[in-house]
Amino acid sequence: MRTTVPHQATGLLDAPTSPDGLAGVPLAVEPTGRKDFVSDQEVRWCPGCGDYTILSALQSVLPQLGVKRENTVVISGIGCSSRLPYYMNSYGMHSIHGRALTLATGLAATREDLAVFVVTGDGDALSIGANHLVHALRRNVNLTILLFNNRIYGLTKGQYSPTSPVGAMTKSSPAGSVDAPLNPMSLALGAEATFVARALDADKAGLTATIGAAARHRGASFVEIYQNCAVFNDGAYGALRGPEGAEAVIRLRAGEPILFGHDDHLGVVADGSGGVRVVEVAEVGLDEILVHDPAIDDPSRAFALSRLTAAGEMDRAPVGVFRDVERPVHDDLVREHVRREQASYDGDPASDEALAALIAGPDTWRA
Repeated sequence: MRTTVPHQATGLLDAPTSPDGLAGVPLAVEPTGRKDFVSDQEVRWCPGCGDYTILSALQSVLPQLGVKRENTVVISGIGCSSRLPYYMNSYGMHSIHGRALTLATGLAATREDLAVFVVTGDGDALSIGANHLVHALRRNVNLTILLFNNRIYGLTKGQYSPTSPVGAMTKSSPAGSVDAPLNPMSLALGAEATFVARALDADKAGLTATIGAAARHRGASFVEIYQNCAVFNDGAYGALRGPEGAEAVIRLRAGEPILFGHDDHLGVVADGSGGVRVVEVAEVGLDEILVHDPAIDDPSRAFALSRLTAAGEMDRAPVGVFRDVERPVHDDLVREHVRREQASYDGDPASDEALAALIAGPDTWRA
């Protein structure tokens, strides 16, 4: 019998089950482990690359979901992150630049029995692939999208990307970039994505839990992962790492006040104009601190939280699940539409004729 569990943003499942987000995907006959999802290919990223941690986290999550390995698919575009399908012992595809989501959407719509993951980067998904990302999110396609954001083009050797800060000195902007960076979280929330989260590559436990929560969500799950490029943009998220990270990382936990810093001396409050701001808790009192609720249908509060990371600055950043709501899922609706149309023709001797008339339509132009 299929078992379902509620969404849990704070940890993994205790035993293999088939979560709501993957309903329809067959369960593994025998329990699997991380090694079952490790391919025979040599993992080839630069030493110190954050991609290693993300790969390990994904390989750790999949056995906890309990689905069959052969019903798991990882699709990527082009970039350093997009090499990941080679290292997964599952089905997958290393597709073309920016088009991973088009292929993944087709798979999700036609194959309910597949757990579909998309691996992409800030260059792949937010430049040539931005249009496809927005529409996959607004349609609420049942995909788990992992966006590795190192704020640089790494595979092509260090050009500035859509998330690079103003003034970034790179091989394609030697005098400093003049482009305003794009905020992936704000973009996802503006597209009404039903699950939006952020994680750090250096936080293996938090990263693993966040990917697990995203996979358990039914609908479009978007996870931005701050990932370090040790060669071309080393230290981009330095303020969020190490002991000093306690003053910079704002952990979002459902049902809890948004507190951070040593001894939780900092908190987040509403600013009175629809936004949020950081304050000293001692100055305003604990009762004024916002309690995080990712299940609020209106994305305005989550959007305000996404703006706490000022454009081009990384002195602080919220991490965790920003939004987790339910909405009709695109691929479920498509399959139901197809079944309904098929049923209307079953047993009808004129079905072929009716179908031909439907395809031809009433508005064919004639000279």
